[in-house]
Amino acid sequence: MSSIHAHTVLIVAAILFVLGLAGALIRRNVIFMLLSIEIMLNAAGLAFVVAGARWQQPDGQIMYLFILAMAAAEVSVALALVLQIHHQHKTLDIEQLKELKD
Repeated sequence: MSSIHAHTVLIVAAILFVLGLAGALIRRNVIFMLLSIEIMLNAAGLAFVVAGARWQQPDGQIMYLFILAMAAAEVSVALALVLQIHHQHKTLDIEQLKELKD
């Protein structure tokens, strides 16, 4: 990590987080929203790893392992819900699902 400065990687992590946030807010498909949330989690994990490397502590890598475990649990539950929604409503479009609620 000596050739790449920590602030450069943190800027990349911030850009990834903003792209994930924009994707979660703009996209109307549930699967794309889940992918955007995964991008945001990976950006946060990257920031933790860089911060841990900056201070030469393993805490950032440990936090990244927790983020990976949480992301795996989130994906498994979310995909089960997506399959159930698609089975019942035959769509994954958020706007159409909102109309069904009314």
